Amino acid sequence: MKDSISLHDYLFDMADIGDWEGDEELVTDKINAIYHTVWQALPEDISSAQVDVLLPGIWDQLRGGTVLLEADEDELIDWALAYVRQQLEEGIPLTDTADEEE
Repeated sequence: MKDSISLHDYLFDMADIGDWEGDEELVTDKINAIYHTVWQALPEDISSAQVDVLLPGIWDQLRGGTVLLEADEDELIDWALAYVRQQLEEGIPLTDTADEEE
């Protein structure tokens, strides 16, 4: 399942980030570094539906404030890994059961 999903479909360009008052490259680098580390930690049996929730969910949590500018990359990665673990524990299904039911 994970082997059929491309992380590159989720990574950001500076043009995707929006206006960060001159810090677009820094924000792009940080979010992509977070995604790369989270990707390595994701279970091999993760579904594309779960990835479609988890990775954009990280961005949704971080994009509204200045934490991406102010926090150390390692702190952001630790937070993102905890976020993903929590989301998986709370019940994002581990398979594409919705696809199987159709």
